[in-house]
Amino acid sequence: MKNIPKLWRYVKDQKSKLLLYFICSLLYTFFALFSFTLIIPVLQTIFEVQSLPRDASGLVARLTLFIDEIVAAEGKKAALTYSILLVLVSTILKNLFLYLSLRILNPLRNNVIRKLRQDMFNKSLALPIGYFTEEKKGDLISRMTNDVSEVESSIMGVIETVLREPVTIVSVLVTMFIMSPQLTLFMFIFLPLAGLIIGRVGKSLKKPSNAAQEQLGDMLGTIDETLVGMRVVKAFNAESHQKSKFTLLNNDLFRIKNKISFRRDAGSPMSETLGVIVVCIILWYGGQLIFSGDSSLTGPVFITYIAFFYQIINPLKNLSGVFYNMQKGAAALERVESFLATPVTIVERENPVIIPEFSREIVFENVNFFYGEKQILKDINLRIPKGKTVALVGASGSGKSTLVDLIPRFHDVSSGKITIDGVDVKDAKLFELRKQIGVVSQEPILFNDTIANNIALGTGGKTPGQIDAAAQIANAARFIHQKDNGYNSNVGERGSKLSGGERQRITIARAILKNPPILILDEATSALDTESEKIVQESINELMKNRTSIVIAHRLSTIYSADEIIVMQQGSIVERGTHQQLMDLEGTYYRLVQMQELR
Repeated sequence: MKNIPKLWRYVKDQKSKLLLYFICSLLYTFFALFSFTLIIPVLQTIFEVQSLPRDASGLVARLTLFIDEIVAAEGKKAALTYSILLVLVSTILKNLFLYLSLRILNPLRNNVIRKLRQDMFNKSLALPIGYFTEEKKGDLISRMTNDVSEVESSIMGVIETVLREPVTIVSVLVTMFIMSPQLTLFMFIFLPLAGLIIGRVGKSLKKPSNAAQEQLGDMLGTIDETLVGMRVVKAFNAESHQKSKFTLLNNDLFRIKNKISFRRDAGSPMSETLGVIVVCIILWYGGQLIFSGDSSLTGPVFITYIAFFYQIINPLKNLSGVFYNMQKGAAALERVESFLATPVTIVERENPVIIPEFSREIVFENVNFFYGEKQILKDINLRIPKGKTVALVGASGSGKSTLVDLIPRFHDVSSGKITIDGVDVKDAKLFELRKQIGVVSQEPILFNDTIANNIALGTGGKTPGQIDAAAQIANAARFIHQKDNGYNSNVGERGSKLSGGERQRITIARAILKNPPILILDEATSALDTESEKIVQESINELMKNRTSIVIAHRLSTIYSADEIIVMQQGSIVERGTHQQLMDLEGTYYRLVQMQELR
C-alpha cells in the first residue's frame, strides 16, 4: 500500500469526486445489507417461525415486527408480497448506486493513467540527449507502455477496492455482530490466519514482477534493433543469430511470467478454500448454539447470517487480489517513478535572458567537457564571427560533434563558457536560444507524417507557399511535385519512402524554413552517393548564404572555401587557419588532405 501515495498527486484535485464515489459506495453497501436483512422476516413468514419479542431492538427486529403487523392486518400473502417488493426495490437501488460509483471512478482512473503517460513523455522531452545514449531504447519504450499499463491494471484497481470493499466488510461484520455476537467473535479467530497466509504468498510476487518488466524491455530493444537493421541482418546472414537472441529472451520471459501467474492464480482458490473452511466451522458452531437453546439465534437468522458471511467473501477475495496485483504492479510503478525522478541536467535559470537576434559572434572560452570520467573536450578557445563559415575536421572521436552540441545546450560545458553576443548560453532562455540555431545532421531525421509537416516541423503557422519556397531553395520541390499527393505525401517511418538524397533535402528545406542565423551542418553529405551529394551540396550552399555556419566534414572537398578550418585531435584544437595556410604547415590537415587526394 506504500505505493498509493505516489499516485495521490494525480487525484488530489479530484477530492470531491472521490468523496462522491465513497458516498455512492456507502449507499450501495447499505441497500445490499438491507435487501439481505429482509430475508429474515420472509423466512419467518413462510416457515411460521416464532417472532421476536416486542421489546427487541435493531434493524432485524424492527423489520420482523413490521412484517408481523402486516401479517396480523392483511395476512401472510400480503406480508410476503410486501417483503419481496422491498427486496426488489432495495436491490434496484443497490445496483443503481453501484453503477453511479463506477461512473464516477472510471474517468478518475483513466485520468490518472493519462497524466502518468503525459508526464513520462514530457520527461523524455526534457531529458538531455546524453541520457538516451546511455539507456536502452527498448527499455524506455517498455516503461512508457507496458509498465504504465501494468500500473493501470494493478495498482489503479486499489482505488476502487480500497475505497469500497472495506466499507462493505466493516458494515457486514457489524451487522453480523448485532445478529450474533458469540458466532462473530468465534469467526474472528480464523480470519487473521487466512490473511497471514494470503499475505505471505503475495509478498513473493514483487521480485519476479520486476524481472519480467526488465526482460520485456530487453526484448523490445532487440525487436527495435532487428527491424531498424533488417538490411544488415539479411546482408550478413544474421537471421539465425537474431532469432536465437530473441528466442532466449522470449523463453526467459515465458518462464518468469509463468512463475508470476502460478503464484497469483493461487490467491483466489486459496482465499475461497479458506472461506469455505471458516463457513463449515461457523455452521458447526452455529448449529451447536441453536441446538443448545442458550442463544437467541433462530433458523432464519442463522441462514441470513451465513448469507451475510458470503457477502464478505468476495470483498475479501478482491482485497487479496488487489494485494497480489499491488505487489506485481509495485515493480512497474518503481520503474516508472525512477524514470520520472531522473534529474534534468539542462535547466533554465529562474529569470533567463532572451537573446536578441544574433548580431556579433559566438565565443568558446576555456571550454572543457567530461562525459562521466572521460574528458572529451580540453581547453577549447574559439571565436566565430557573424556571417563566417567555420569548418571542424578531425578523426572520428576527436570531439567535433560534442563541440557543436554545446552551442544549443544539448549538453552543458563542464567548465568554461560559451557566449552568443556576450550572453552565456546557460543564462539564455532555451526556446529563444534554439530558435536561432538550425541543425542538419548526417542522418536525416524524418517523422511518419506528410512532407509538408516534416518541413514545417517546429516552425508553426507556416503557409503552403512558404513551405514550397523553402523546398524550392533546397532543390526538393521538383521531386515533391512528382509525387501523387505532393506535399501531402507520407514519408513513411523514418522517411523510408524516400531516397537518402530526398530525405536530406527535406531536412535542409526544414532548416531554410526556420531561417536561423546560426547553422550547424554535421557531416550533412557524407552518407550520400556522388550524384545526390552534388544536388544536396547545392542546397546546402543556398542554405549557408548570409548565415554563420559551423560545418563538420569528413569529405574535405566540401569545406575548401571555409573562412577558418579548425583541426581537432583527441578533444583539443591542434591546427587552425584557411585551407592554404594549413596546407603550407604540412601538419595534420595536410596529411588528411593527402589521404583524400584533394590537392
